[in-house]
Amino acid sequence: MPASPRLAPQGMSHQDVLDQMRELRADDSRWKEGKTWSLVYHAGDDIRRLLADAYTEFMSENGLSPLAFPSLARFESEVVATGAELFHGDTAAGTLTSGGTESILMAVKTARDFAREERGIMAPEMVLPASVHPAFQKAAHYFGVKPVNVPLGPDFRADVAATRAALTANTVLVVGSAPAYPHGLVDPIAELAALAQEHGVLFHVDACLGGFLLPFARKLGHDVPDFDFAVPGVTSLSADLHKYGYAAKGASLVLYRTPELRRYQFFTYADWCGGIYASPSMAGTRPGGAIAAAWAILKYLGEEGYLRLAGTVLDTARALREGITAIPGLKLVGEPRLSVFAFASDALDVYALGDAMEARGWKLDRQMGPPALHLMVTPAHEKVVEPFLADLRECSASLERGEPAPEGSAAMYGMLGAIPDRREAADFIRQFMDSIYG
Repeated sequence: MPASPRLAPQGMSHQDVLDQMRELRADDSRWKEGKTWSLVYHAGDDIRRLLADAYTEFMSENGLSPLAFPSLARFESEVVATGAELFHGDTAAGTLTSGGTESILMAVKTARDFAREERGIMAPEMVLPASVHPAFQKAAHYFGVKPVNVPLGPDFRADVAATRAALTANTVLVVGSAPAYPHGLVDPIAELAALAQEHGVLFHVDACLGGFLLPFARKLGHDVPDFDFAVPGVTSLSADLHKYGYAAKGASLVLYRTPELRRYQFFTYADWCGGIYASPSMAGTRPGGAIAAAWAILKYLGEEGYLRLAGTVLDTARALREGITAIPGLKLVGEPRLSVFAFASDALDVYALGDAMEARGWKLDRQMGPPALHLMVTPAHEKVVEPFLADLRECSASLERGEPAPEGSAAMYGMLGAIPDRREAADFIRQFMDSIYG
C-alpha cells in the first residue's frame, strides 16, 4: 500500500514503516550496483556498516555545545587536526560543516568579514572561474558579495590572466578548484595564489571533491600539483569527508591558515535572554552522528585504507577514460587524470546518448558549456567498467545509425542551453523545482 502524506490517527508498526520506506525507494538510483555516477561515494559494505553504527551511536547528541558533549568536541578537533596535517597546514585551524556548500559559504563569509574589518571594504567582490562550484554563487547571493565571473582557458582550467584582469580594489577573495567538478581538472593553484598574495587578497582552494583523494594519489605516484597550504598565498581550503573521505553525509572540513582568520567564521551573541549563544558555522544544531562517523572512518581506514581505495578509483577511472575515447565520436573534455571527468561528441547528441544510457539503468549527469556527460568514479565502479562501456558502445552505434533515443532530458537540456537570456533559464529551473517539491 502506498504511503499517505497525512498524519494518521494511529501510528504504524516498526516493520510496516520500514516496509513502506523500502517500497518507496524502488525507483531510486541503483548506487549499490555501480549504476550511479554522482552523489554517492560507496566504498564497501564494511564501511557502510561502520558508518551506520558510529552515526546511530551519537545520533541524538548535538555538536552545538562542546561543553555538553566533550566526546564530539574531541572527535571534531582530531578530524580537523588530521586534515590540517594532510594539507600541510602547520598552523591551520578549522571546523567541520554539513557539506561542501556550507564550507564554501563559511570561507566566503570569513573573507567578507575579514576584508570589512581589516581593509574597510564595504562592497566586496570575489573572482570566480567559470568551473567553480555553484555554492560560490549561492554564497555571493546570501552574503552580498559580488561574483566576478571569468572564463576558463583553452585547457578548461582557471585563466590566470583573466583573473588578474578581474581584480579590483574591492576584491576580497580569489578561488581555485582542486579539482573542479565539471571537468576533473586542477586549476593552476600556485599561480592564482601568488596573484592573490601579490594583491593582498585571500585565496580559497575548493578541494571539496579532491581533498581526500589528491594526497593519496600523489603517494601512489600520480602527478599531483601542489594545491594546499604548502602553496604560499593559500589562506583557506575546503575538503569533503563525505566524498573521497567516505564518511557519512554530511561532513566537510573548512580550514584556515591561522586561527586568527578562522575567528571571522564564528558567530557570537552575548545579549540574548536565553544565555550566551555561539556557533562555529552556519548550523545551530550540529548532528553528532555526522561528526562521530567522520572520526570513525578516519580511524578505520588509516593511510593504508585510503591508499588502497585511491588506487582502485584511479585505476578504474583510467580504464573508463581509455574505453570511452576508443569509441568513435566520443572525446574527453580537457585532459583529466583523476577520478572525475566529462566526455563530449562532435558527431552525436550527447544528451540523447545520456537518455539512451539511462534507459539501461545508468545515471549520468548532463553538463553544458560544452554539452557533455559526466562521470564521478568510486570504488563501486570497479566491477562495472566493461558492462558500462559495452552499453555505451551500443548506444553510440545506435544513435550513429539514426535510431531514436528513448525520451528523457535531452530536449530540456538542449532548450536550456539555447536560451540566450540566462535569467529566463533560471526562471525555468525554478518552475521545475516547484513541480518537484509540490
